[in-house]
Amino acid sequence: MTPGVATPPPSSHIQVPSLVIALVIMLACTLYPPMMVSPDGKPDHALATALFVAMSVAFVRGVGFVPRMLVWRWLFSGWTCFAALAVAGWVKFLH
Repeated sequence: MTPGVATPPPSSHIQVPSLVIALVIMLACTLYPPMMVSPDGKPDHALATALFVAMSVAFVRGVGFVPRMLVWRWLFSGWTCFAALAVAGWVKFLH
């Protein structure tokens, strides 16, 4: 076995909660872009980055793709999505 590569899961299934989170973030950012604007009217790049990282991770996980390399599996895990959403909430709360 190659170091850093995990054995693949027997079968991967669609993860409905992750897919729903990704779709909600996508629709919210598309339909209401002022959500990602700071109070002074400038784009909030930290908030947008955190939201789009969470959306990307949730899409990858939501469609059932599970990477074989451990580092990618960790980066595209539900915990990373949760951390990105927590950062987005924290950034939004600060403004």
